[in-house]
Amino acid sequence: MTTDTTTLTTDAAPATETPMVRAHQVHKHFGHLEVLKGIDLEVRRGEVVVLLGPSGSGKSTFLRCVNNLERIDSGSVHVEGELIGFRRSGSRVHHLRPSQATVQRRDIGMVFQHFNLFPHQTVLANIMEAPVGVLRVSKAEARQTAHRLLDQVGLADKANAYPRQLSGGQQQRVAIARALAMRPKLMLFDEPTSALDPELVGEVLATMRDLARGGLTMLVVTHEIGFAKEVADRVVFMDGGRIVESGTPEQVLDHPENPRTRAFLSRFL
Repeated sequence: MTTDTTTLTTDAAPATETPMVRAHQVHKHFGHLEVLKGIDLEVRRGEVVVLLGPSGSGKSTFLRCVNNLERIDSGSVHVEGELIGFRRSGSRVHHLRPSQATVQRRDIGMVFQHFNLFPHQTVLANIMEAPVGVLRVSKAEARQTAHRLLDQVGLADKANAYPRQLSGGQQQRVAIARALAMRPKLMLFDEPTSALDPELVGEVLATMRDLARGGLTMLVVTHEIGFAKEVADRVVFMDGGRIVESGTPEQVLDHPENPRTRAFLSRFL
């Protein structure tokens, strides 16, 4: 049952460990354009899954559906067993109110192509803003956490700098630290290096590698094939709003079975 024209499928998960992400038959339209055409995907705790595919294949839209920045039209998305974007009332489901969606979203960190830092605030203040305002932690605790995270991403000496004083790679690392300050159980990365000059890409990918080694669950949209080979537990190739191929990096990147996957990867060889 459903409301607001969204058809949810809420079949029970298997009795094994609940996956961090479970998407079942996710569909998404923008007007008459169907962008997602029945996505089924599970991401286990601690797993790094990389989404590859051409522009317009639905990768970023799917990522935004996982944390309810976009409402799905049918199907369902669960994060750690919690239905995303909806609440149940008896046999019916209803879209979450904006305030409820914000509460749900705070456990899911997201890093975008563009850094979206507050230009009038220092690096330290940018990282402290959400923990103080949303999680209601003390300023002292938020400051301590911010310094720790800046050290973790290699920017301990930039706490009092303003975004305009940083390179693009440094700003993206601050954006990662800002997302981590919310203590997310899941991190989503939407082409985090696509807006960077080539020489700055490596420093952001190095930070992401460290997070992966630390066991953080990550769902990453990227065209960085080398990163996918080195860090991903699983690679998912999307095209035309569908998952075309999925497997280990060796299976998908070195020995792809689908002709569309092979044609896409040939551009990078």
